[in-house]
Amino acid sequence: MSALVTVITGGGTGVGAALARLLSERGHKVVIAGRRKEPLEAVASETGATVVVGDLSNEKGAKALIDAAVAAHGKIDNLVLNAGIVLNGKVTDMPLADWQATVDTNLTANFLLAKYGLPELVKTKGNIVGVSSIAALRSGYGMAAYAATKAAFATLIQNIAYDYAKEGIRANVVCPGWILTEMAEQEFEEAAHTKNTTVEAIFADLLKFVPQGRASSPEEQAKPIAWLMSDEASYVNGSVLVVDGGTIIVDAGMLNLHTEA
Repeated sequence: MSALVTVITGGGTGVGAALARLLSERGHKVVIAGRRKEPLEAVASETGATVVVGDLSNEKGAKALIDAAVAAHGKIDNLVLNAGIVLNGKVTDMPLADWQATVDTNLTANFLLAKYGLPELVKTKGNIVGVSSIAALRSGYGMAAYAATKAAFATLIQNIAYDYAKEGIRANVVCPGWILTEMAEQEFEEAAHTKNTTVEAIFADLLKFVPQGRASSPEEQAKPIAWLMSDEASYVNGSVLVVDGGTIIVDAGMLNLHTEA
């Protein structure tokens, strides 16, 4: 039986890099993609992954990734749509360029990759996993573009699950909470600057809303993604799996009423 071939976008850092390492250890042939060559090559040096550098938000770039994966390994078994950006701002304050960039990266790129990837996945009766966010399910200050695109992305994946189930495709969504990644660190620094405080103080305030009292590691997100692509999840299709340490169950308005002494 030939090794499974898994394509991961945003594979140079964070969850994508952790997933590439995990799957390579499990015998997958991994293809990682993104816009920055250096972090991708660093992950490839550890995993033996095939690297594809490019802009996936246009048809040429998206098709090139799928074509490169098939050229390198002859097939695609799994497509993990993980790449994303955060550009904060209230609707009245957000430049159209920031809105469009968020839509292009968080939604259009994933549509295009699914468009060109699905014909290959149908051949292998493969899987798509979309890495969305709990922002798709809850609102937050200045998160209009990010939340809107992540919610639309989750719904896109669920529609793919419905439309292609009879062709053997499974498509599911993971919604992570806070993860200790490069993107999160940048957000903490921006928030600390805006509020004239420290990153440590921002992080402490954030964890008040996480019942487990800590952020996730990229590795903790990689494992549920890998599970969704495994035979153990063979009857899981169109699901939204929240991996957030319990954040989404918290009623913020109740925090001051019932706290431990």
